[in-house]
Amino acid sequence: MSSKNIKSISNPKLKLEILSPDEVKKIHEATLQIIEKVGVRFPSKRALEIWDAHGADVNYEKKIVRVKPQTIEDALKKAPPAYKLAARDPQQDLQLDGNHVYLGTDGCGVEVMDIHTGQKRTSCLQDVHDIARVADATEEVAFHWVPVSAQDTPAEARGLHEIKAVWENSTKHVQTESIYNIEEAKAAIEMAALIVGGTDKLRERPVLSLMQCTAPPLGHDGGSLDAALLAAEAGIPTGFMTMAACATTGPTTMAGNLAVGNAEVIAGTALLQLAFPGAPVFYAAAQTASDLRTGAYTGGGPEDFLFGAATNVLADFYNIPLSMGAFATGAKEPNWQAGLEGSLSSFMASVVMSDMLLGCGFLHGSRIWSYAEMMMDCEIFSIIHKMMAGIEVNDETLALQAIAAVGPGGHYLAQKHTRNHMRELFMPKFMDRRPYSEWETKKDDARDWALTRARKILNEHQPEPLDGGLRREMEKIIKSVEK
Repeated sequence: MSSKNIKSISNPKLKLEILSPDEVKKIHEATLQIIEKVGVRFPSKRALEIWDAHGADVNYEKKIVRVKPQTIEDALKKAPPAYKLAARDPQQDLQLDGNHVYLGTDGCGVEVMDIHTGQKRTSCLQDVHDIARVADATEEVAFHWVPVSAQDTPAEARGLHEIKAVWENSTKHVQTESIYNIEEAKAAIEMAALIVGGTDKLRERPVLSLMQCTAPPLGHDGGSLDAALLAAEAGIPTGFMTMAACATTGPTTMAGNLAVGNAEVIAGTALLQLAFPGAPVFYAAAQTASDLRTGAYTGGGPEDFLFGAATNVLADFYNIPLSMGAFATGAKEPNWQAGLEGSLSSFMASVVMSDMLLGCGFLHGSRIWSYAEMMMDCEIFSIIHKMMAGIEVNDETLALQAIAAVGPGGHYLAQKHTRNHMRELFMPKFMDRRPYSEWETKKDDARDWALTRARKILNEHQPEPLDGGLRREMEKIIKSVEK
């Protein structure tokens, strides 16, 4: 079973304007005002000193930084607009250039719908191994976010066990948001360098990228900042993700929520560019609306779909790639709600060409992993992939010769034109197109077929193994952190 042919959306015909240029400018100006007048919290000594050295107003006691607009804008101009996410297999490298949309798994869930029993349980390291192997064989999945937390490993090195497990079971690019401090970041960089043959080559072939979540409203985590600075220094692509939620950690209005989240992300991004000009960075977001009945993070709804499209417009304004939360449904099982929220969120993010889509395989707001959901999410992505290609109109596709040959009242099944183009038609794996009588007899559905597909991959797919020497060296690095 081969996974060389990664499916991505590229050079689409469909377009969407979610924000006008004037509206984008207003959000940008509001963001700069927030950073200058209100400030953003940076609880990291190193970060505060970098800001201080560049003329920011730094309150060391409260760890709040206020920065002039010109400083932020000048820093952001130094960020590269395009670069490569390298993979263990160079054929699976991903170019972040604004012309592709790549699908990834999501993270970092804490529960799993067991692939054998179907029962919900706490996630463990073996789950990271198994999910990576299934994703490696699935063409729609272009890269890995570490999907679930390896809760049976020591907390101080958990993120390292997770990325090692993915590298052992896949040759695709690895992205993680589970590296929270300096020690883990140093070790992760060292492990990535082993794969490519040294730290210098890691700059050329970053087989690892880091995601750090902000601490909304208008804050960051200290350990995550220190890890991000180390990653940027090593040339590892690094992004900050805002998850500001309307009415709780962000204003109730969507424009206000965008401005708060934008302030968190671009302030962190500017910090990395001030420290290491030209370091590869990306914008990341998974904004949502709080449920007014419970205050909970919803992970689905019309606000999410609009945020998914609007955030890419902001990332394009700053001319940096975007990693966008999609598919992270609030549904508790693979059902109509999961399909609806996954379809609309991924379509809205894709039609504006978000570089990286996250969320594949998750339920209950990115808490519960489901193999069946993963397979069906990939089918949704395949449908969107087909839709985004639009309709090609030329002499061949107008099919005038075939139309003349068939004439009125005939059929096209025997035509050479049909044989030449029949594989262009979308063929679902899990959508039910059977006769009603067959369905009535069997009463199985997409969830059954998707789970069967995942089990088959897990039983049969053997990815290219990670060199034994590299595995042992990685184990030594992890042990040193645990000690």
